[in-house]
Amino acid sequence: MIRKKLSLVMSLLGLATILSLTACSKKVEKMEDIRPVRAIQAQLQGTESAVELSGEVRAKIESRLGFRVPGKIVARKVELGTVVKRGQVLMQLDPQDLLLGQAQARAGLSAAESNRDLAKAELKRYQELREKNFVAQAVLDAKETAYKAAQASYEQAKAALSNQSNQAGYASLVADIDGVVTGIEAEVGQVVAAGTPVVRVAKAGDMDVVVGVPEDKINSIRQLNEIKVKLWANSGEVYAAKLRELSPIADPVTRTFVAKIALPNNAKDVQLGMTANVLFGMKSEVQMVRLPLTALFQEKNVSSVWIVESGAVKLVPVQIGSTSGEDVLISSGIQAGQTVVTAGVNLLKVGQKVHILGVESAPTPAAASAAPASASASAVGVSK
Repeated sequence: MIRKKLSLVMSLLGLATILSLTACSKKVEKMEDIRPVRAIQAQLQGTESAVELSGEVRAKIESRLGFRVPGKIVARKVELGTVVKRGQVLMQLDPQDLLLGQAQARAGLSAAESNRDLAKAELKRYQELREKNFVAQAVLDAKETAYKAAQASYEQAKAALSNQSNQAGYASLVADIDGVVTGIEAEVGQVVAAGTPVVRVAKAGDMDVVVGVPEDKINSIRQLNEIKVKLWANSGEVYAAKLRELSPIADPVTRTFVAKIALPNNAKDVQLGMTANVLFGMKSEVQMVRLPLTALFQEKNVSSVWIVESGAVKLVPVQIGSTSGEDVLISSGIQAGQTVVTAGVNLLKVGQKVHILGVESAPTPAAASAAPASASASAVGVSK
């Protein structure tokens, strides 16, 4: 009995202890999920689009020269990079066959001349006989016809000799412009057909920067009104250039559109084959909001941004006007003064509370154009 009483007392004491501890504990409060983000204050500003492409310096005119007659190359007078003058011999063919043809044509001319002289003498003799009525008029007409045929044969042989003389002269390939040799496409001992390019000569003087324009930039390039060229070898010098030619057809290999940018005549120390960066710029009076690309939130092919209002975010669809380096220009959907989230956009949901780590104004056009290819509107600042 004593043991049963002790056990009951101990049980009651344990139950009392549990009840007292339960009464003393506080209720656990649920913590609200507040995400830290970075943001930028939207401002309307005049837009300035910029596209930077890399290209190569080439001559405005580059001729691919070839022989006008077929033959075997027996001499090459120039090397790659040789500066040549107009009329200078570049290559020579074996002239033996051409000289033989010229000799044959000269012999044919001599025979035609003899036949013509004989026909002329006979015509004169028969004209005298006709005056004395010793021959019929039909015989005289036949002699006149024979003389005209002989005269035509003589003219034909004369033209053939002139043609063969020209052909013999074509055995020497000469430069038709002052320039520099940029390519050798045939060597001594090679037999080439007429018109086959064997030497490339770039005309001295005007030069272009040739760049490949991507398909998504072709329409923007047509509207740009400011072009600057900077050589990789001399990055401190910037030249104002003009768009001279833009191909209407994409290259079948690179799928880019070839654009030729004419360099000014005062460009110094520019050599063919140099690497150059071409900056296409255009200023517009249309007011847009410049944001970093990190501010965009893509969902179901719709571009949106997160707007912070009263400590919470809401998703707002926007219309993209264009891009500039690592920034995007928003044409509609955002008003000046609104706070736009620029970092952490993929971790937010509608109505979520946020804590802004930093907020600053949008970059000015001057700051954005200072480095159009790499400028980024990062939002950093003093904690709110």
